[in-house]
Amino acid sequence: MYATERHELIERLLTDDGRVSVVDLARRFGVTTETVRRDLAQLEGAGSLRRVHGGAVKSDRGSTVEPTLTERLGRAADAKAAIAARAITALGREFRGSVYLDAGTTTAAVAERLDASGARIEAVTHALSIAQTLSGSQEIDLTVIGGRVRGVTGAAVGAATVDAISGLRPDVAFVGTNGVSADFGLSTPDPDEASVKRQIVRSARRVIVLADAEKLGADRLVGFAALADIDVLVTDASPDPLLAAALEDAGVEVWIA
Repeated sequence: MYATERHELIERLLTDDGRVSVVDLARRFGVTTETVRRDLAQLEGAGSLRRVHGGAVKSDRGSTVEPTLTERLGRAADAKAAIAARAITALGREFRGSVYLDAGTTTAAVAERLDASGARIEAVTHALSIAQTLSGSQEIDLTVIGGRVRGVTGAAVGAATVDAISGLRPDVAFVGTNGVSADFGLSTPDPDEASVKRQIVRSARRVIVLADAEKLGADRLVGFAALADIDVLVTDASPDPLLAAALEDAGVEVWIA
């Protein structure tokens, strides 16, 4: 396969998946990882992508870039559904307790499955779309945290939101993130969103983070938790060796959907 053919396929994979791995590309193309890294360097120079540890992401994924809720709904839908299905097994049919649902499309997929889980749940969220999903359930008691609503995520943020969450102690929190990396931990583009997520992590007895493969190895502008602050990472791909080692050192369980 010629270099130009590899470059075209890499760009197509980035369009479809948002992220590529050096090791996976080397295996797919039948070339060395050094060859793939040279390909990525050339594409980065052309502005087609941005290199990250272990691979590359689309060039529009800078540390402050944040797609809207509508844009994210159709992205990696199958992966998010699989992650949600795996994550909800943490509750079990005998679960009786409180669950906090962070804003996000993967946590929304968890919310869609709560009613059929058989668990008796006191659910809490600051995300309007999740509140709407859960509001009609006969099996779930719902508490909605208010505040200033960000149009990008449809979630409440601000001091009042953080203060309300600080007074809670949910048994389990399902938390979304825009990035999971070995050295920066969990991160998100917006400071207000980060403050809310930080408080959710502090408040919950057990923290389960949901992140599709696109988020692995990525850093966003604002960190909100260290790896050691979380209990479980549910994802749809194995983390690269550096991140996997960091997660193991931090005592984080990794569940592959």
